[in-house]
Amino acid sequence: MTPQELRNERLAQTMIKNLKRRHIEAFYCPTAEEAVKKVSELIADGSSVTWGGTMTVRDLGIPDALRNRGTLEVLDRDLAETAEEKLAIYLKAFTADVYLTSANAISEDGVIVNIDGNGNRVAAITWGPKKVIFVIGLNKVAQTPEAALARVRSTASPTNAARFDVKTPCQTDGVCHNCNSTDCICNYVHFLRNSPNGRHQVVLVGESWGY
Repeated sequence: MTPQELRNERLAQTMIKNLKRRHIEAFYCPTAEEAVKKVSELIADGSSVTWGGTMTVRDLGIPDALRNRGTLEVLDRDLAETAEEKLAIYLKAFTADVYLTSANAISEDGVIVNIDGNGNRVAAITWGPKKVIFVIGLNKVAQTPEAALARVRSTASPTNAARFDVKTPCQTDGVCHNCNSTDCICNYVHFLRNSPNGRHQVVLVGESWGY
């Protein structure tokens, strides 16, 4: 085991303990392949499953892995042919058995931080789907909740603004201006610090995934 792998293992185990204290079941997968397998294991046959606007889940290939199982009802808004069909999938996500997402950042003590433009992702994290599974690369770990929010503003949000090609100040210089632009993708700030009903699970990945 390399020094980096050893550090990742130790950090992940510490975070698993901290997440358990917050009533969030968590797992550590050193590789992407193991993470995809673990996510699939956490979803029972016959479940309806969907996901938010997460590059981590998409880049890992989780949607294809779930479709290939052939035993799940997969709700994929990317396959919608009309705006009406896409909206229907957005709304149906709130009644899904499983909602997959990532996080913009997570603190070492287990607070999960997300910033959203439309609010559908943080809304589903908060209420609706029976189970929410976060898939989070260790590149998104920050020391404290305050540092996690700073990471979102300085790294995740400007990168996503570039991905969406929106007209925000951070598109110009890569720096968060705490703007009120009409194109702002930072309209809803969400902290998940506790899961009293145990509907949240976390899969930590020992690699860099997402922004």
